[in-house]
Amino acid sequence: MTEDRDRQVHSEEELVPADDRIIGSALRWSALALVAVGVIAAAVVWWLRRPAEEAPEQTLERSAPTAVVADVEAPIVEFTDITRDAGIDFEHVNGAEGDKLLPETMGSGAAFFDYDNDDDPDLLLINSTYWPHSSPPSPRPRSALYRNDGAGRFEDVTAAAGLDLSLYGTAPAIGDFDGDGWRDLFVAAVGENRLLRNEGGRFVDVTARAGVAGSPEEWSSSSAFFDYDRDGDLDLFVCNYVRWSRQIDLEVDYRLTGVGRAYGPPVNYEGTFPYLYRNEGDGTFTDVSAESGVEVRNEATGVPVAKALAVAPIDLDRDGWMDLLVANDTVRNFLYHNQGDGTFQEVGELWGVAYGRAGEATGAMGIDAGHYRNDAELGFAIGNFANEMTSLYISQGDPTFYADEAIGEGIGAPSRLMLSFGVLMLDYDLDGRLDILQVNGHLESEINSVDPSQTYEQASQLFWNAGPDHRQGFVAVDLATAGDLALPIVGRGSATADIDADGDLDVVLTQTGRRAVVLRNDQSTSHHWLQVRLESAGGNADAIGAWVELEAGGQVQRRQVMPTRSYQSQSQLPVHFGLGGSDSIDALRVIWPDGTAQPVEPPAVDQAVVIARAAPE
Repeated sequence: MTEDRDRQVHSEEELVPADDRIIGSALRWSALALVAVGVIAAAVVWWLRRPAEEAPEQTLERSAPTAVVADVEAPIVEFTDITRDAGIDFEHVNGAEGDKLLPETMGSGAAFFDYDNDDDPDLLLINSTYWPHSSPPSPRPRSALYRNDGAGRFEDVTAAAGLDLSLYGTAPAIGDFDGDGWRDLFVAAVGENRLLRNEGGRFVDVTARAGVAGSPEEWSSSSAFFDYDRDGDLDLFVCNYVRWSRQIDLEVDYRLTGVGRAYGPPVNYEGTFPYLYRNEGDGTFTDVSAESGVEVRNEATGVPVAKALAVAPIDLDRDGWMDLLVANDTVRNFLYHNQGDGTFQEVGELWGVAYGRAGEATGAMGIDAGHYRNDAELGFAIGNFANEMTSLYISQGDPTFYADEAIGEGIGAPSRLMLSFGVLMLDYDLDGRLDILQVNGHLESEINSVDPSQTYEQASQLFWNAGPDHRQGFVAVDLATAGDLALPIVGRGSATADIDADGDLDVVLTQTGRRAVVLRNDQSTSHHWLQVRLESAGGNADAIGAWVELEAGGQVQRRQVMPTRSYQSQSQLPVHFGLGGSDSIDALRVIWPDGTAQPVEPPAVDQAVVIARAAPE
């Protein structure tokens, strides 16, 4: 320690003789540095106190996607509102009394199906009701079933058919779950759901025995019958929306400036799990939601992710097992890939359908799927919230990889401002290509007072499929030429069927808190057509999930037997083909749900045919 201290003193003494020179130099440089610092400081003070310059005026513009200019015009096809003349007097009741409860604005759906086995599509319209805390007028609202006379006129047979239901209904699902040849009905609801067995044209409530009521605390939004385990009978998938109650809704207290309490998106509500029920073949179902893998949790919080509004059951990769694409509102969409062992893997992000073009979760509502290009590529259309384009996901030469091509296909720009619910693929002009009908309407009746670009009532949109010979896939139809389709409505669900047996597809549009609208297709293109209904032995008598492939005019069309389409709605079971100018069919083939392919002798055009499954050799 003493040596160290001595060594330090010795070193300091050695440096002393040079200190004067070093210090003098340092002082000179320090003086120069101080002068420099002073100059800089003065410059800074001047800069801060300088007279302010007037900034040039700037205009901020909100950019929109650039529309693709069409090089062809859509054919003129008028739709005529025949609701009253056809005998439909249904009006939806949502129970709204000023509290602005979220279910009131989400509406309900419709179903075209042949309930009485007379080979024409009847019409079911699902109603909601008044809230338990209110003082409702009498009689209570009910859903309505209308029997078609075969020519597009309807008779109310609700009471006679046993469907005098009073519940807060949202969506129907149609399927012969017991394989007796009569199509049964599941009704999703806010609260407990209902299953009604069709006993020769009259429905009987079998919910309790079947075990599919669900929780009275859940809000079920859409549902579908499909055979997920390939055992030959129909299972049931039910979308649940958000964790909701009147108390939660009032606590969320969504508001619009200048309006006050208002309806709003579900961003502040917790998600839920869907239901998957396995059909046991004896009239009962087992809830296999947890073990099947359809319950998806947020990895960070552990809470349910899904806020499901619509589902499209389809075998995406054609491996013989039915998959599910689920449209989730404000969270990522789900794609449940069927593993073939009773379980599903959620692969939406991996396969490219979870998010919008910019990688954002969208306000996804309705959904439909189809081979609209008449090739091997599969497309999904999903309607989204206002200021979000409709999504159009197309497979990219690989059934496990999709990209949103809405802008390039001509749908993106025209759909951006609309708040879209029902999205439906149909060949409305019978030219052999699937077009897209989009049903629009806002949540809030006073939205225009805070957002001039929005209105409560909105016109529907029709996108004509221009085909591969033009620069874009779809052309927005000028609604001035589309008849009553141009009428603004508070649109929600949509379904399609040939109600008058004239060979073209008519539509029904539902509204929330208002009347349903039945639109007759008055096309006069002279195009040919074919309608195909399948019959199969066993528990899936209507062959739900089968594919029908038709070749005519040098192109191959593919249609899946799947009534669950659009938003909270079900379209007719027979598949429908437009043939354009082709007056003959070159080939027709059915791929049954178990994968068996059956060639069929091509029938004559312009008729409805029934194809029964061939007996095994």
